[in-house]
Amino acid sequence: MKLSMSELSARLPGPPSGAWPQGERFMRGFAHGTMSVELYAPRGHDPQTPHAQDELYFVMQGRGELRIGDACHDFEAGDAFFVPAGMPHRFGNFTDDFAAWVVFWGPQGGEQ
Repeated sequence: MKLSMSELSARLPGPPSGAWPQGERFMRGFAHGTMSVELYAPRGHDPQTPHAQDELYFVMQGRGELRIGDACHDFEAGDAFFVPAGMPHRFGNFTDDFAAWVVFWGPQGGEQ
């Protein structure tokens, strides 16, 4: 299977939701078993809440900050982050072109 960032980006924003009144800023590319891959490209602010699965972020473009728990990390294209299931995290002060691949996998509650 192959994913194209440009093809998924062209489908953003997705449908409006409570957290995303202007349309969802993530698009699922594919899934297999417990694993799924999404393109995440918030605009203005990041309303996400902790997820039930472990996740990896691969920053494809843009720069900003990612708060994971109490730690704040600067990021730019090419950086990768691990966020364990249930951990509060949020992107902030990011550029308008920010986009990242997100990989979710494993059991609800994360791997032990």
